[in-house]
Amino acid sequence: MNSLTERNMSFIRSIYNGSSQRHGLMNMPERILIFDENGDYTLSSKPVNDWLPLVTENYKRECDLLEALQDDTIPMARLSTCTHIFAKAFGCDVRCSKDSPACALPMVANAAEADKLNIPDIWKTECLYRIFELGRTVLEELGSDTPLGACDLQTGFDVANLIWDKTDLLCAMIENPEAVKRLAGKCAKLVKDFLIELRKEFPTLTSGSCPGDWAPLELGVSLSNDEVGITSPNMFEEFCLPELVDLSETFGGLGMHCCADAEHQFPGFNKIPDFYRFNRVAAKRGYMPLLDHFTGAESPVHVLAWVSEEDIKKLIINAPQGTRFIFVNLGATKESGAQWLENIRKIMARQARQVGPS
Repeated sequence: MNSLTERNMSFIRSIYNGSSQRHGLMNMPERILIFDENGDYTLSSKPVNDWLPLVTENYKRECDLLEALQDDTIPMARLSTCTHIFAKAFGCDVRCSKDSPACALPMVANAAEADKLNIPDIWKTECLYRIFELGRTVLEELGSDTPLGACDLQTGFDVANLIWDKTDLLCAMIENPEAVKRLAGKCAKLVKDFLIELRKEFPTLTSGSCPGDWAPLELGVSLSNDEVGITSPNMFEEFCLPELVDLSETFGGLGMHCCADAEHQFPGFNKIPDFYRFNRVAAKRGYMPLLDHFTGAESPVHVLAWVSEEDIKKLIINAPQGTRFIFVNLGATKESGAQWLENIRKIMARQARQVGPS
């Protein structure tokens, strides 16, 4: 691990603990895709070593861009997967395409079929244990202190929505809610057990998830929580919140990615203990509704990508003091990243002058 990475780890920790005097700015280069028409490495019968050049090249791109731009990025060797891994572990078929990531196909159409499913053994489930195999291979090649990026991680409720045909599952949430809870509970148990083993084996793993930034592992875990957009607040509290609370209490904190139109769930998100980071993708009203619910030093750190410079400016200017941001510029080159850094630093400097010393 080089001195730039160590410096940036210290700075990112200062954002999360509230001692930083500025927001974080990260540039991430375009990466080689981890999938093809046969899916990703978790679906392949080829040795995981075949994916090592891809992982190391992507890592080198991140290191080179950090060296050029000197921003707040922590390069990571990424164990990236598509979204299918936990549904596949339960037995779902997977659709593969050269043009889009692999996706799981539902295998359950009613409560009786859902109740027949058993929680798989991680070490007997190829699409899961291959993630550990690749992680070991990467660290042998790059060094045991290399920061690792995580595979795709979803809540148990999200996984259940992949396994059970969603049309029937939504009806069952009203007509047979206990069956939905039983399946979601099995999925949650698998995800939780997997996370325990993954963190135990790879202490350099990030606790971040989407959009791919590094966050300290000691803060907790971070998962995608996308299906909450289709539920009411009452259903969120009944079907989703207990799992999120359990994850936070088990690992010491919870971070979340949500790309759903889920502003109606924001009050419920605030009921999650130690909710430490939030990656929100803009919905119908954009990013500004974040400031109606998550502001000040007690709110989660907002880790945002796919944000225009104008929206970044609005967020910085309108956020109450103590609100913390990490902005991520995806697909950056040395030239575009340098210009983006200059523009956003000017916005932050102007706002700092207007606010003055605290």
